[in-house]
Amino acid sequence: MTKVDRPAALSRRLKTLANMVPTGYRVADVGCDHGFLDIYLIQSGRASGAIAMDVRKGPLSAAARHIREAGLEALIEARLSDGLKQYRAGEAEVLVCAGMGGPLMQRILSEDPGKTRSFREMVLQPQSELREFRIFLREAGYTVEAEEIVLEDGKYYFPMRVRPEAGKLPELTQSGTLSPAEKEFQEICDRYGEGLIRRRDPLLRQYLAQQDRILDEISEALRASDAGNERRRQRLSEVEREREILRQAVQWMEREE
Repeated sequence: MTKVDRPAALSRRLKTLANMVPTGYRVADVGCDHGFLDIYLIQSGRASGAIAMDVRKGPLSAAARHIREAGLEALIEARLSDGLKQYRAGEAEVLVCAGMGGPLMQRILSEDPGKTRSFREMVLQPQSELREFRIFLREAGYTVEAEEIVLEDGKYYFPMRVRPEAGKLPELTQSGTLSPAEKEFQEICDRYGEGLIRRRDPLLRQYLAQQDRILDEISEALRASDAGNERRRQRLSEVEREREILRQAVQWMEREE
């Protein structure tokens, strides 16, 4: 008999990811680490089954042990896999991919589009290069249905729920089709998330204030350094552009609805 105890406590980040998973489906968790998210999804009744995958043998062994201790071997399979390489299309309806760099996540999603687009939903949380990752999703025709922002142990995380729609192309992606105002707003959304911007998320405001302070410190340090250094001048120009876009985001969020 399968043992299903009260769901174990999760970190704020993992709980947010769990809440973004649609109820009643099988989950493929790429980069499962120690398997706590998958165990929670089963114990809470949110998922009907799970495949916990990781490229590293150590964490996967730990995940398998935790699954056994929870008595959930019949519902969660621990599988050694580099991304989706050992996954077969149709084994699950929902993909969870979280806690890794944006370029690595993009590589995983791009390697086999047939597998990726076989999922009903994807819950994604890239750790880095969010602007580039959001551009990738938009240009590949994915629909970002929901976005959250989480502050945990002093670090901000940006999980999102995405629908892969085969054959769907993004709107207004061709060169010259966006007005200057639309281009400005698109850049803001690529950097900070359209859903968060449009709902004027209070935690995003806090994040933007923190980033503005950081960019200000970087700018001051660059100005105080060797002004004749071409690389530093270029970096200063980049930082000032980032600050401009950030402040445009703040101004957009402060507009009256």
